[in-house]
Amino acid sequence: MDNKKLFIGSLPWSVTSESLKEMFSSYGEITDAVVISDRATGRSRGFGFVTFAKEEDAEKAKTEMNGKDVEGRAIVVNTARQREERTGFRRNNDFRNRGNR
Repeated sequence: MDNKKLFIGSLPWSVTSESLKEMFSSYGEITDAVVISDRATGRSRGFGFVTFAKEEDAEKAKTEMNGKDVEGRAIVVNTARQREERTGFRRNNDFRNRGNR
């Protein structure tokens, strides 16, 4: 897994991809910064990712920024994990398979 990519959670709704990049830029060169938004509404989902050019810069940012107050919210900063593969089938929401309950 790439230890240069950080997951940033508990972001205030006002944080944009650009402001997220600015927030972490003092720790080193950033190759990518993105706040994830809802596909339907376009609103922030309250988390994002920051990718650094160097692993040591990402580690320092993770250590120093985790728990930092941003607009009244303590942000969560962790090393990003690889997204688990998703299938198109969601058992809990598939009404066709509920039978005669």
